[in-house]
Amino acid sequence: MSEAVLLAAFALLVLGVVGTVVPLLPGALLSLAGVYLYWWGTGYADPGPAVLAALTLVGVFAVAVDYFGGAIAARSGGASWWTTALAATAGVLLLLVSGPLGLLVGCAGTVFLLEYGRHRNPREGAKTALYATVGVLASAVVQALLALSILAAMVAVALF
Repeated sequence: MSEAVLLAAFALLVLGVVGTVVPLLPGALLSLAGVYLYWWGTGYADPGPAVLAALTLVGVFAVAVDYFGGAIAARSGGASWWTTALAATAGVLLLLVSGPLGLLVGCAGTVFLLEYGRHRNPREGAKTALYATVGVLASAVVQALLALSILAAMVAVALF
């Protein structure tokens, strides 16, 4: 494998970890791109089929956590599907304007307002907003751990 391909693959893997905490950087997808670039660079020899399949599953799971983690948490807190969809939209729009804080405020604020309006109970709205906020934060932590595990596995593949 050429040194340039090896460096590019590991740069993608490291960017994948960074992308789990930096907004608008698709961490899991970058990690998978690094895995597949490395695999291509070895002539499809390394990692082997079982490791490649496992890393792909971990990466796909990380993508799912990225896109659905906050929504699942909001739903488990009692939010309606409509509230969840609007909160995700508001969070993404505010993310573009004011970064990660905008994502959290947009998601939590939308959930609170809509669920308060639905139930006329501030406690219910606050509880559901808390679930959504914790879900967004937890999904970022899970994504980071998954991306780190992909990076660690690829370091092991490269060294052994």
